[in-house]
Amino acid sequence: MAKTEEVLELLRFELQFLEDGGYGRSPHTPTRPSLIFEDSPTCLNFDDATRPHPCGDCFLMQFVPKDQCQRSIPCRHIPLTGKGETIDDFYRNGTQVGLEDALKQWLRATIADLERKSAGPTHRFK
Repeated sequence: MAKTEEVLELLRFELQFLEDGGYGRSPHTPTRPSLIFEDSPTCLNFDDATRPHPCGDCFLMQFVPKDQCQRSIPCRHIPLTGKGETIDDFYRNGTQVGLEDALKQWLRATIADLERKSAGPTHRFK
């Protein structure tokens, strides 16, 4: 499993990629919308249709509910909202704009949470 600092770096990169429009239409596949996480440079199988790397090796697996880990693309089942809406839910019932907004909020909250946890307990001495 990736260390907290490595995960933070990857999540920060993912947020920057998203904010920079990284999930806009690809010139390689202009008729297909970009897929969240799968079309990101953070994906172990980025730009390789043969998908040689198992998703189980991905840093995102720690955010996938245990009962969803055996899915063919587990990162699509990460709950992004307080209601538990996932990337897969947005693909089926939402919009790309709604998905990207939910992902931004999830990334920001997850980064903040990991930063708090990595800072450790604060001790006050009198």
